Amino acid sequence: MSLVPVELFLKLNGLSKVCAAGRCARAVLWCIVAGVPLSALPAATSASAESRSAPPITTPLKALVSEALQNNPDIQAARKEREAAQHRIAPAGALDDPMLEAGFINVPANSLRFDREDMTMKMIGLSQRLPYPGKRGLRQDIATLDAQTVGYGYQETISRVARDIKVAYFDLGLTVEMTRLVEKNKLIVEQFLRITESRYGVGQGSQADVLKAQTQLSKMVDELLKLARERPMIEAELNRMLGRSANLAAPVPEPPQLREETLSLESLRETALTQRPQLLALQSIVSRNEKALDLARKDYYPDFDVRMSYGQRDNMLDGTRRPDMVSLTVAINLPVWRETKIEPRVAESLAMRDQAMNMYQAQRNEVAAKLRQQVATVEQNLKSARLYQTAILPQARLTVESALAAYRVNRVDFLMLLDSQMTVFNYEISLVAAMANHNKALAEIDLLTGKSPQ
Repeated sequence: MSLVPVELFLKLNGLSKVCAAGRCARAVLWCIVAGVPLSALPAATSASAESRSAPPITTPLKALVSEALQNNPDIQAARKEREAAQHRIAPAGALDDPMLEAGFINVPANSLRFDREDMTMKMIGLSQRLPYPGKRGLRQDIATLDAQTVGYGYQETISRVARDIKVAYFDLGLTVEMTRLVEKNKLIVEQFLRITESRYGVGQGSQADVLKAQTQLSKMVDELLKLARERPMIEAELNRMLGRSANLAAPVPEPPQLREETLSLESLRETALTQRPQLLALQSIVSRNEKALDLARKDYYPDFDVRMSYGQRDNMLDGTRRPDMVSLTVAINLPVWRETKIEPRVAESLAMRDQAMNMYQAQRNEVAAKLRQQVATVEQNLKSARLYQTAILPQARLTVESALAAYRVNRVDFLMLLDSQMTVFNYEISLVAAMANHNKALAEIDLLTGKSPQ
């Protein structure tokens, strides 16, 4: 009798839904190994699979990113910081408040009268500080560039939150898919255990086969416990980034899928230099410190205090009328403490500008290095996933089918059969891990190149 692939055998016998429901171990393996006709399977098996509860509703990644843009506290805080920075622009270039003064001038101390001395008067005055030309514009330019830097920081926060959500989403999807694979293979190992126990009971198998199956089953139970511990932590982190309450259910990710993109390292570098908010923010800081250096150098020049006052004089005792008086004065500060006050500030501004330039160059180099790493990760995982899908897994599954048929007629031992099945299981885990790592690397590239999640 020729060997028929399990998937085709199931379809021919109307049992594909049984396999899809995770019942392959109970429905097929026993028939193949024990030689029971597939027609002997109860017809209710497929119906029971259909009557199972519907799978949970999955949430697309794009919907979660949109939710985070509205509810994530870090994004909201960065948005308010941007608004505050924009409100600081106009005051930075405004004049200082004018000073209003009023009082009495030259009142004789012996009489305290306003009609005795010619210079006695009641005075009211107004003064205004006028910075040296160019200082106000530089201060406003600095505030504008500060607001621009904060705005880029807001965009960077959005990109980082979107990246973190994508990574957590793919990690959660990997955990869910690994749990499904472990449960599916656990059913198969349980069926293997029943078969070995039956064969051992009639003297056709060894106790070592039973113990080996029990050990493998225990390892899978332990793996399920580990996954059960990891899943709540990932869900909690995902809920935190979404701005959801801790008592709300976490979203259910879609099954892992490969997000294929054509990547050009040189093109990605150029995109990062023109779009990455972090790099643009550092460029703004460089420009801001250039303006601060210019402003510090302006301190070599004085500011002006303009003062105008009006003095009202009373008539003399003999009725002689005295005219009122108007005064206008201009005062300047004298920037004489250059070595101890101005030059250190200029040196500080120069050092801050050079620091910002070095930080920008360092960040450019880091972005270029990370892009190279992530592009290599994307390409490697894509090749691995395609190899698992097209060659390794199909071959490994055929090996299991061949071992099952040979085990039924005592041509291979149980350890080979079990090892073949565990090989398939490990390859399935490697496939979903490669897909998750591929998608996470693409999420990192989106962050590094400044791709907007909106």
